[in-house]
Amino acid sequence: MPGDLKDGRIVIVGASLAGLRAAEALRAEGFTGSLTVVGDEPHPPYDRPPLSKQVLLGRATADTTELPMRRDPDAEWRLGVRATGLDLLAKRVLLEDGEALSYDRLLITTGTRARPWPDAEEGALDGVFTLRTREDGGGLADRLAARPERVLVIGAGFTGSEIASACRELGLEVTVAERGPAPLVGALGGTLSKLAAVMQRNHGVDLRTGVTVTALNGNGAFTGADLSDGSRVEADVCVVALGAVRNVEWLADSGLAAGPRGIACDAGCRAFDMYGIVTDDVFVAGDVSRFPHPLFGYQMLSLEHWGNAVEQAEVAAHNMVNPGPLRRPHLSIPTFWSTQFGLNIKSVGVPTYSDHVAVAQGSLEARRLAMVYGYRGRVTAAVTVDMAKSLDYYRHLIETAAPFPPPPGAADRALTADVAIPSDVPDPSVLSHGPTVALTGHLPGRRLTVV
Repeated sequence: MPGDLKDGRIVIVGASLAGLRAAEALRAEGFTGSLTVVGDEPHPPYDRPPLSKQVLLGRATADTTELPMRRDPDAEWRLGVRATGLDLLAKRVLLEDGEALSYDRLLITTGTRARPWPDAEEGALDGVFTLRTREDGGGLADRLAARPERVLVIGAGFTGSEIASACRELGLEVTVAERGPAPLVGALGGTLSKLAAVMQRNHGVDLRTGVTVTALNGNGAFTGADLSDGSRVEADVCVVALGAVRNVEWLADSGLAAGPRGIACDAGCRAFDMYGIVTDDVFVAGDVSRFPHPLFGYQMLSLEHWGNAVEQAEVAAHNMVNPGPLRRPHLSIPTFWSTQFGLNIKSVGVPTYSDHVAVAQGSLEARRLAMVYGYRGRVTAAVTVDMAKSLDYYRHLIETAAPFPPPPGAADRALTADVAIPSDVPDPSVLSHGPTVALTGHLPGRRLTVV
């Protein structure tokens, strides 16, 4: 590593939202050295949330989702080429075209990909889609515009529910199959998931919960699916929304602490090696990272959120070009939002890190409310439904470790312990969809032998 941290060679692997914002931040922080960004897709970084919303509704096309640049990062863009390996000792990133890129500092922002249907032959049927890339969004939008008789969505997490909402807004018949007890239960817990179920059914969704899809049928083209309860769904289009897979396979022999939940790093975005020793020249940001947070028991957080990718990328960039005493931690509170079936759902904190919940404002019956989550007597999260202006107040309660139930002023009614009910957060293994926020805790991936 050069003595001057503002100089040298930095490589970013992952031409993603986090990769772009980190490249911009590096230049804003005064980095004047060589900067290379590697991406396996042929496109410049683009915005993924519109793919399940505006693109499916025909209000935008997939090729118009490119992210605007805040400033020119003056980088060499290596697009359409995949990283295949990392040599920590030689400080080289290996590419699939045979080239090796040398670096002084490395930032990994490879993100996630859609989890495919487990049977590759069934998943290859014409009419079976996942939704993650620009091509996925464009292809699915075209198929929905052709007015299929019915769409089957497998998985009722945020992506699956947003796809179902778009289908109903387009006037299409849609069936949603979810192994768990209700939509969004893995993200919001049992109480709010019941509201999500009511809203889906009120909007005409054929919602099937507590079932799995056992087979996708068709001879070349998808025609329907068999369910575990013995029923069959006839459909022309199937969208597999089973969550995400972290893009870490290329690091299998690198010696980094990389596994199914992502790459472990400290609060300053420095990656850990497989022995739990922090590196000082490899950083990680965005969906592919796992990082500790003091407000949530120092457990390792995995987040698939737009805001987290931006904030963590900026922290990583700052720490890459500043010495230890000037480095700062990534301690922002997780937030996410979704618009579906006419509802605007916003969350702050980690709802799954809870044992009880209480409705602080509004009501489930009015479908306009603020629900506060607590764990062992402390506020850990809040979710609002069509009441987003209240969210900043609850963020403050989380940051200050306020008692749960929250004190007067946080609610439009008196809250006491007897109004709190269990948050009813299920084991993720019983869900079809993957969580957008996960407390991953201790995840030993292998038996360690010091070499």
